[in-house]
Amino acid sequence: MPLPDPSQWPALTVEKEEFRRVSFTTTYESRLDAMVYSSGSTIRSDISGPGTWAFLPARLSSVETVAVNAGFVPNTTQNRDMQDRAVAQLITGKPVAMTGYIRFPVAAGVLTPNVEHDKRMWFARDHLAMARALGWEEVAPFYIGLETPVPANGVPKPGPLQVHLPDEHMRYAIIWLSLAGSLLIAFVVWLRGSLPAPRDFGFSPRATKSGRTDVGR
Repeated sequence: MPLPDPSQWPALTVEKEEFRRVSFTTTYESRLDAMVYSSGSTIRSDISGPGTWAFLPARLSSVETVAVNAGFVPNTTQNRDMQDRAVAQLITGKPVAMTGYIRFPVAAGVLTPNVEHDKRMWFARDHLAMARALGWEEVAPFYIGLETPVPANGVPKPGPLQVHLPDEHMRYAIIWLSLAGSLLIAFVVWLRGSLPAPRDFGFSPRATKSGRTDVGR
């Protein structure tokens, strides 16, 4: 699926577009990159242990800028020089055909460590904050989690995501079955309350002279 047209970007939402797989052509810009600390990934089974994600700005042919998470760098000590070497090979000035996933920024929370500006290292995947701090100018409201291409040496390491999205059809089926069950219970309760009381046909017991109870005949 192609990358949505820039005119559609303001209308994109997390609920509908997160993890949409797209293909497009772009050129990495010769600007400062950012690295994001990672202790592993829940949607990349090939990534484990500490390291960093490499975020770079890339320019489309329509001149808009998109941030790209180019992949994982096994940078266990978060060394800036190691990150620079990994990123330098990507900046060739030539257009690159890419396939990746639309992702939306994750803002830093109360417990998120502060940005280490000397290393250009973030602890949340907030590409909008990176763009403001590093002068990437205006960028798309989403970033791209790169799947391909993979550099010759494999670093940074992009890759496919293993995303288990909920089955909407199953969710709706469960909702409708729950509603049907509730209506059935309500109907049974209403039906029991609407039934007439048992009729008295005059067969009431009466006492005889002997003191025994007799049934009316």
